[in-house]
Amino acid sequence: MFKEALELGGLAVVTGAASGVGKVAALRFAQRGLGVVLADLPGARLDAAVDEVRSAASEGATVIGVPTDVSNESQVNALADKAFAAGDVAVLMNNAGIEIPSSSWGEMENWKKLLSVNLFGVIYGVHAFLPRMVEANRPAVVINTGSKQGITTPPGNPAYNTTKAGVKVISEQLSHELREANAPISVHLFVPGFTHTGINMAQYPEKPADAWTSEQTVDYFLERMAEGDFYILCPDNAVDSKTDNLRVSWAAGDIIGNRPALSRWHPDYAEQFTSYQKAGKIS
Repeated sequence: MFKEALELGGLAVVTGAASGVGKVAALRFAQRGLGVVLADLPGARLDAAVDEVRSAASEGATVIGVPTDVSNESQVNALADKAFAAGDVAVLMNNAGIEIPSSSWGEMENWKKLLSVNLFGVIYGVHAFLPRMVEANRPAVVINTGSKQGITTPPGNPAYNTTKAGVKVISEQLSHELREANAPISVHLFVPGFTHTGINMAQYPEKPADAWTSEQTVDYFLERMAEGDFYILCPDNAVDSKTDNLRVSWAAGDIIGNRPALSRWHPDYAEQFTSYQKAGKIS
């Protein structure tokens, strides 16, 4: 549906657009002829991103910044009102996200922050935009930014994993419901690999060799979305698509084989997982 949406034109609404993959996505949509509504927290970064996208857009194209805290439902509703007042929405990219530490029985405030931004930010976006997008009955796409941590759920940050697992489920259900409603709107789950963005800049001031740039990640995603893929797991310089598929298959095998939870990281299964990876065959 992405090709049809581009041909018809309109606006791309991108949350988390002041930096990283959100800003690059906004630039790419502008370069493809769409107007762009950039949403992020207010400040110099958002203002600078708007100027950069405006310089890349076609002459006369709508490019506006809308300061928005996606954890605030009323602000997301206001974002939708401003976007639809500016034009037809061809792309909704629910991309805003944060990553802060958590443990299963600690950091309750971090749990609340992660859930409010990463999960409810997407829920609010869907509720604010989809009724009017469905009513418009025009080709459009919805992009929700997930994470591999929401699919294989590795140990280390259970709250973040929970939010991204929720984004996966929301995206799957939305795709099904739109299909059942015969709406000309496709949904895509955007799952970056290791990408050097603002979210990890403090940990990695310089781009690690294993990481992709935001440009590489977004360009890969757009290529696969144009082909109609729903699940788009982006590789990086350390993990290729085959390795991703093996890890996802192993994670599903925990349920089917009734192995211990997260057996990939369980010492009793270390040798078995290593052999499985070396064999390179999906179970």
